Amino acid sequence: MATMIPDEKKEEVRDAADIVEVVEDYVKLKRSGRSWKGLCPFHDEKTPSFHVTPDLGIYKCFGCGESGDVFNFVMEMEGVGFVEAMRSLADRYGVSLPEEDAEEFDEEHNLREGIYHALKYAGVFFFRHLMETKEAQKARDYLQERGYDRSIIKKYGLGYAPSDGEKLYKTALDSGLNEEYLLEAGLIKPSNRGDGYYDAFRGRLMFPIFNPSGKVIAYAGRVLGNEKTAKYINSPQTKVYNKSKVLYGINFAKNEIRKQDEVVLVEGYTDVISLQQYGIKNVAASSGTSLTPDQMKLLHRYGDTITMIYDSDSAGQRAMKRGINIALREGMDVKLLELPEGEDPDSFIRQFGKDSFLELKREESEDFLSYQIHKAKDEGRWEEPAEKKKVISEILESIAHMPDQVSRETYVQHLNSKAKIGDRALFDELGKIRKHLKDERKKARQREKRRKKREARRREEQQNDGDQRPQAPTPHSVGFNDQEASRPSKKNQPEPPKKRPNYEKELIRLMLMYDRDMIDYIGSQCNDRQFEDKQLRKFYEDIIERYKDEKEVSVETYAEREHPYPKLVGEIVLEEHTVSERHHEKIGVQYKKDKNPYRTAKGALKALKIHYLERLQVNLYKRYNSSEEEEERKKVMKAMKEAGRQRTLLQESPIDELFPDPDSDAAKKVSDKVFEYKMKHERESGQ
Repeated sequence: MATMIPDEKKEEVRDAADIVEVVEDYVKLKRSGRSWKGLCPFHDEKTPSFHVTPDLGIYKCFGCGESGDVFNFVMEMEGVGFVEAMRSLADRYGVSLPEEDAEEFDEEHNLREGIYHALKYAGVFFFRHLMETKEAQKARDYLQERGYDRSIIKKYGLGYAPSDGEKLYKTALDSGLNEEYLLEAGLIKPSNRGDGYYDAFRGRLMFPIFNPSGKVIAYAGRVLGNEKTAKYINSPQTKVYNKSKVLYGINFAKNEIRKQDEVVLVEGYTDVISLQQYGIKNVAASSGTSLTPDQMKLLHRYGDTITMIYDSDSAGQRAMKRGINIALREGMDVKLLELPEGEDPDSFIRQFGKDSFLELKREESEDFLSYQIHKAKDEGRWEEPAEKKKVISEILESIAHMPDQVSRETYVQHLNSKAKIGDRALFDELGKIRKHLKDERKKARQREKRRKKREARRREEQQNDGDQRPQAPTPHSVGFNDQEASRPSKKNQPEPPKKRPNYEKELIRLMLMYDRDMIDYIGSQCNDRQFEDKQLRKFYEDIIERYKDEKEVSVETYAEREHPYPKLVGEIVLEEHTVSERHHEKIGVQYKKDKNPYRTAKGALKALKIHYLERLQVNLYKRYNSSEEEEERKKVMKAMKEAGRQRTLLQESPIDELFPDPDSDAAKKVSDKVFEYKMKHERESGQ
């Protein structure tokens, strides 16, 4: 029998969890009236449209529509199920929950949980071998040379993978760990002989890689000595690890990056550990991979400025140039710092200390334009006309990636002051580069669009194997209008993402905001079958049940309910103007819209019924098409004509004729409710 977590425990976790604090693990938030806002973590945007409302414990993005409560947020960001999200929050905020006996989860959830468990088990295994085995002495010596004591080793979870090719594999199996989880976690590999598995990491110093919330998601293994093999090997891509979206050390650095509004980006794992050990806390690493747009988006959630420190070798310089353009495209302020010859951040700070590092950073950091000219001069390129033109083109290409026009113009003028060419020529060249980049992006989008269409066609061809049923009556002949009859068949095009009907959301919103009289009015005019969206239909049913049981129905009540109600509340109730920085919009638009809530309800009811009849006609048409008996076909045809008649009547009739006004007492109560909401918001805003 599965262990059930009591509802009161769920509410205890919800109450204990600070949604602003949880969201700030992933999003840089700024206060905006009664809410907080930042760049949405669910889609790419330059202007903040993601809002967190701590009073209700929910979030909402007005760009992509994502919304929910603290549980939904953890589920989305961590890719976990509800129970795991709840247990994670319970651990974080000190709420005790009953132990799992035989909780039944779906297969995907169980696999992810198994991968996490395998990675955690491996971390303990590697740590013990580092600290306790004779073989790991060379790894301990390496760490001691860098000044890493046991506390540092434990904090960063460092370890050692024994050179025995099956040590982890066999030990894990003996401990009862599932072989599949070890394989899916990238900890073991199939033997080439086809008769078992072997450890993926052997004879290496191990660095766990954490996600922003501090969970182990992968490993990097460093070779010790002069073996002729790759210096580092990393975990493969798994269901919990996508290397293009991960930065080493971000779990330790995120709060300090927020505080300083700056991240120091380095290349290596030891660079991060040494800098953080010496008090430079706002540091993360690209872990030897080329910086990606997803990694830059992650950094931009926490800070607006990036100081990049790369090795001075050719590979490091190429990586830095790619990183510059990615950071500029993301809208970040980019600075570059070059360390003295032969030094990296790890060696420099161990030799000279924190103060010297900060002094060097303060005095030697340059904006990307000054840095590129400085490097060109060092290489003798700035004095050669042909080479100088190339350098200027490279700088203009970087400027072209900036999304902000003022920034572009400022940097072009900055370039002119150093290159002495003239604004007009530089702006003309910049325009050509921006057009080229725009054309390339357009081509890339078209290629992606064609790819998706090909995939959609393949799926449709697999699903539709040539149904040869006789032709049924046309939609037009049974009451469909010309516009509907001329619509292309959905069989020949991919289905767009389904959006919840606005009129259905409006009816739920009105019932939540205006209590029993509005619920009574809407409930008497429609029924649950007329709702198309399954979750909104369930929401409507639940409101009606609470109404019958004389229980409270309100925004606050449902914001504290189980999944998916908080997510739906965020989507239905939070509107952009309610969290606008301009107070007159926050209040005025809302109450102008609901100046007559019953009229709003009438309009939504009319739309609800018309769309219900449309769907009914379509379903009857399909039923007619599939029917074999003549009597049944006549019966269905009659129903189709009646549905068409009712729909035409609804379309042609004014809403006041279709839906009677409520009695005066009910209308007055709702009017008083509107006034009450308005006064409440004005008091809270200090007006």
